[in-house]
Amino acid sequence: MLRLFRSVIGACVCLVALPVRGQEMASILPPADSVLVVQASVPKTRLRVAAATWRVAVPVALIGLGYAGRNENFVDEAKEAIQHETREAFPQFHTHLDDYSRHAPIALAFALQTAGLHGERGLLPFTLIYGLSHVVNTTLTSGLKRLAQERRPDVAADFSSFPSAHTSEAFMTATLLHEQFGKTHPWVSVAGYSMAVATGTMRVLNDRHWTSDVMAGAAVGFLSAETVWRLYPVLARQLPGHWGQKMLLVPTYAPNGAVGAALALHL
Repeated sequence: MLRLFRSVIGACVCLVALPVRGQEMASILPPADSVLVVQASVPKTRLRVAAATWRVAVPVALIGLGYAGRNENFVDEAKEAIQHETREAFPQFHTHLDDYSRHAPIALAFALQTAGLHGERGLLPFTLIYGLSHVVNTTLTSGLKRLAQERRPDVAADFSSFPSAHTSEAFMTATLLHEQFGKTHPWVSVAGYSMAVATGTMRVLNDRHWTSDVMAGAAVGFLSAETVWRLYPVLARQLPGHWGQKMLLVPTYAPNGAVGAALALHL
């Protein structure tokens, strides 16, 4: 499994009093302005580190709680109670809309690009990031399904419930949409995550997943997108020459619902 994020922290200022004359002391100490700048930057650095830590810790905790729910404990009791209440409240609910809503955020992202809305990164880098995120997300989701062997609420013989692949795909695409356009157009982030939440909700209402499956799927999708988004500039610099400008990654869709990608290189 990929190591999701690296945290690099280092900020400390040490002033050492030395028994020297006034002129010598002035020559070894930094200017007062620089000391104030460093002191002001330390809290901001700590805030950024704290934010990055929480962005990793919360999703990992959700995955851990969902995985722990395979056994008889308070998580297992809670998910079964929620599922029981959901069945009673929505006994006739059934839709295939969640098969399409999980792709809606990425479709919106490419539609906005085509319409001329400028995002954080160009069309080619964004396409590559989407393809890589999809590979990471599918690998993590499939690996956890094989590891957890959690039964589905509607089919006891099906042990592929944890985590929800539909939800992980939806939150992966919503996170990419947010990173691409959310800083300058917050409404786009709201729309993307609303579609992702709706996808997860429909998976529970369709009785295909436990709530813990959906929460873990959302965490996996978010982490997959964030990891690739932040590591892509480093990976792009490893490409020889101008290969990065000659490659095009095109998403592909099979009739059975499988999603893949084709990589083309213009020579």
